[in-house]
Amino acid sequence: RANRLARYLIGLGVGPESRVVLAMRRSLDLVVGMYAVLGAGGAYVPVDPDHPVERIGYVLDSAVPVCVLSTAADRVGLPSGVEVVSIDEVDVSGFSEAAVTDAERVVPLRPENPAYVIFTSGSTGKPKGVAVPHAGIVNQLRWMQAEYGLTGRDVVLQKTATTFDVSVWGYFWPLQVGARLVLATADGHRDPGYLAQVIDEQGVTVTDFVPSMLDVFVAAVPAGSCRSLRHVFAIGEALPPETVARLRAVTPARLHNLYGPTEAAVSVTFWECGVADTVSVPIGVPEWNTQAYVLDSRLHPVPAGVAGELYLGGVQLARGYVGRADLTSDRFLANPFGVPGARMYRTGDLVRRRRDGVLEYVGRTDFQVKFRGQRIELGEIESVLRAHPAVTGAAVTVYADAVTGDHLVAYVTAESALEVSVVRAHASAALPSYMVPSAFVVLDEFPLNTSGKLDRKALPAPEFTSTGTEYTPPRTPGEEQVAAVFADVLQADRVGAHDNFFDLGGNS
Repeated sequence: RANRLARYLIGLGVGPESRVVLAMRRSLDLVVGMYAVLGAGGAYVPVDPDHPVERIGYVLDSAVPVCVLSTAADRVGLPSGVEVVSIDEVDVSGFSEAAVTDAERVVPLRPENPAYVIFTSGSTGKPKGVAVPHAGIVNQLRWMQAEYGLTGRDVVLQKTATTFDVSVWGYFWPLQVGARLVLATADGHRDPGYLAQVIDEQGVTVTDFVPSMLDVFVAAVPAGSCRSLRHVFAIGEALPPETVARLRAVTPARLHNLYGPTEAAVSVTFWECGVADTVSVPIGVPEWNTQAYVLDSRLHPVPAGVAGELYLGGVQLARGYVGRADLTSDRFLANPFGVPGARMYRTGDLVRRRRDGVLEYVGRTDFQVKFRGQRIELGEIESVLRAHPAVTGAAVTVYADAVTGDHLVAYVTAESALEVSVVRAHASAALPSYMVPSAFVVLDEFPLNTSGKLDRKALPAPEFTSTGTEYTPPRTPGEEQVAAVFADVLQADRVGAHDNFFDLGGNS
């Protein structure tokens, strides 16, 4: 079916440097369409039919596809005015089943031609399309096969949203080596019980998780489940060490922490998690034909142990952003450490390189905020909170409240009642006062987006209250003087010995 459909697409003008939108939920038809687009030489552009019509329309306008491949069911709700081919209705019986050759394509296919375009969130609020060439994804898949060695006995569960580049592994890696591909239902990646059932029933040996979803999964399935798993890959977010320990209690599978932005072919560094990863989980060392540079603001390498921004070089880099030369030139720079013409990508991630060459993830440069006159890294606060026994094993995120600008908010998942005052006291003892969250919001679980990542926009608004301590009058002449100054400046009726200046309305 894929080869026949590829020839049909060639007849529509699809070839190298052209694009075809795939607007389908996870299904066999989606796999056929994906392989057909690549067989014709084009690049596929995945679109989630459940996304808002405005976003889909923006992607279609930006991608300028030759056509849209969909199904009779999934095409409902697509913007009007686009040419849609229903893959389950089009007649391709008159085309050959043989593999397509360059002689049949519009022009020959080259390694530098794009294989797929993934639209990711943009800082301007508009999605940006990242074009990844065949050379990059082929290098990545060959590295994965050499490193992890799938065989015909393996069973790979593909449950990742197609609009997330991690999905590329599942669709192409197993079928290259004769392993079996199992497709989760369209919404199955959100249901831990369903996933555990599929893993056990199908004898799944390999799958991947975004850490947020992995934490939900291991919390929901009983110990001793999923005994068939050999490899579990975590990618897309920082992997908490608590999640590593919890997975180990559920399944004997080896857990691999992989790192990679959408602007490079899936993953670029790797690390196998071990019992020693109790404080943080490294992102590891570079994969084949990939360079990782830890640089300061002047693009100079920083010493081992010093945090710097991570820049990537090598064959797996994307070509850039579709139709956005300005964004491409801002993030893809000339590589001063490579051969003439080489590029490197500025990730925006802070890392440090250990003396043994292993990279440790520190946080995002855009998660480092100036708060009450100080520059702080929100990941540092999250690490301190996770270290408390009451929070161990829970998911934690901290952010600076955008409304007040003077509050840090901590969101914590808890299976039972969490003594917020105890955790707050722990944070107060371990952190400078301006880094202690003013509000703690306890949730049953974090809201996740379609890729399984934390959806920060869906977090509930915090309610800012006092520290919860009873009023204690000033006890010494010094405390009385300070309280009087605070009361005068803040126009407060009274100021207690334990009251917080910022909670009372003060600012830096």
